[in-house]
Amino acid sequence: MVQLYEYELNKPGGLEGDDKIGMLGMEKLDGQIAEAFKESVERSNPQHPDNRDDVTQGIHGHVHHFVSGHHSWLNKFVPQLESLAAKYHVGNYVIIRGTNQRIFESMPIYARLGMHLLFYGKEQVKILEGSKRVEELLREQSKREGQIYDSPESRKNIPSFIKTYKIDINELLYPPESPEYKNFNEFFYRKLKPEARPVQNPDHEFCSAADCRLVVYPTVQDGQTFWIKGNEFSVPALLGLGKSDPLCQMFEKGSLASFRLAPADYHRFHSPADVTVVSEPRDIPGQYYTVNPQAINEKDLDILSANKRSVLLLNHEATNKKIAFIAVGALLVGSIKWTVSAGSKVRSGDELGYFAYGGSTIVTLFEPGMIEFDSDLVANSVPTKGQLGIETLMKVGWSLAKVPK
Repeated sequence: MVQLYEYELNKPGGLEGDDKIGMLGMEKLDGQIAEAFKESVERSNPQHPDNRDDVTQGIHGHVHHFVSGHHSWLNKFVPQLESLAAKYHVGNYVIIRGTNQRIFESMPIYARLGMHLLFYGKEQVKILEGSKRVEELLREQSKREGQIYDSPESRKNIPSFIKTYKIDINELLYPPESPEYKNFNEFFYRKLKPEARPVQNPDHEFCSAADCRLVVYPTVQDGQTFWIKGNEFSVPALLGLGKSDPLCQMFEKGSLASFRLAPADYHRFHSPADVTVVSEPRDIPGQYYTVNPQAINEKDLDILSANKRSVLLLNHEATNKKIAFIAVGALLVGSIKWTVSAGSKVRSGDELGYFAYGGSTIVTLFEPGMIEFDSDLVANSVPTKGQLGIETLMKVGWSLAKVPK
């Protein structure tokens, strides 16, 4: 995400529930939303005449770019976006760990348009391909983005992506110009130097599984109350199993952590503890909805158990209890790849897999009694009266929790 500090926020913005501004005005958009979304995907293609090797010309454009005329092409599709951009910041607040400073992360235009299609499209948006459903459009465009970023020509977008998201190239295992990156996607799931993500507080047993925006809840019920608002969300729905399945009963009273990865993040995910992989990953087909907090916080749709996902069952060595590690795909995510297999013994902070292009989320479920989350993370995640919780910016290896005494 593009970060804006408080002194840069000269107009409202944020989550709905955080002064109820995040979605304000978006429900009134009309016009050719589907066509605008498709055009933003096509403009990410280096072969598009208006791409100019600039990622902000396509899906990585942000609403504040629109004000300067950077996305004037959107006018013909969604004329109201210009006035919306002039009036509001569009995105989410997050907290920097250690300082408790709140910063605002601007949302890419593609995510905002995709969210509009998801929540208002079925009633308002006329999709030109006849009766095609919104879900089919999002799936089709997610696959199209994967094709674009798998092409050799997409390497041209790497320098602009680094500049737009201020990526620290000193952390990279291979420099940006390396032939190791045969396309943009291979840079997107880039590897880092081994020393780039050390495990902090190893005596705390559990560490962050990703570079991410994190919320944690001592019980699954807390997560449903304060963050995951979808009416249909449940442990069986998330795991894709029946209510009577032993795994569902095992985690029903357990704890939950949600690691949300933005497009700029390092997109390999790691083990939160010393574990053994119990079985091969289990893939669950699903949709390609955005996992932005404004979507997760909506009560009318359960994003996490609607999206495509893959479940890996881990056994925690210190407690002999189980962890369900669920990699959840999202809008414009190409695929979920695992780099471990059944029987693998994995140390805390070691790699488990990666996401190909797109924002995405990991949800971990912990058996009851095995984990005590760090108090600052719980305090940020649990809201004050009348507000939603707020995500904490984290990196792989940062302290997450300890085993209760």
